[in-house]
Amino acid sequence: MSDEQVQTGPATQTRRALLAGAGALGAAVVLSACGGDDSDDSAGGDPAPSDGAAASGGAGDSGALASTADVPVGGGLILAAKGVVITQPEAGTFKGFDPICTHQGCPVSNVDGGTINCTCHMSKFSITDGSVTSGPATTPLAAKELKVDGDQITLA
Repeated sequence: MSDEQVQTGPATQTRRALLAGAGALGAAVVLSACGGDDSDDSAGGDPAPSDGAAASGGAGDSGALASTADVPVGGGLILAAKGVVITQPEAGTFKGFDPICTHQGCPVSNVDGGTINCTCHMSKFSITDGSVTSGPATTPLAAKELKVDGDQITLA
């Protein structure tokens, strides 16, 4: 048997083929980790709000994005399937932003400590105006106009 062959059972494979298979498996694992978790979306739900607030089930039934009670003061709610991040920087003030990081197009992953965070490369954006508070992103998140009618939040 040559140095480039490894006995793996009844058949003999080259070391190169074995390593290529292992590399493909590793790439598949990495790519699946980069994808969004759509398990909640297929059930019609949205991810849980950041900063520990509980989502109410009523907002999705009326066509609204969320209820005002779903969005914690000083935090936010990422609604990736609906294409928006809703924040409440101060009581009664609601802001909307695009949920895609401006650095390399990763979806933002959480709202914590007054920032909207992308864990792909650790960019952080202000919950008040979407501006970059920590790079590598250099461009703010695009604002989305919201409408608050009673306790329901919709896109304007």
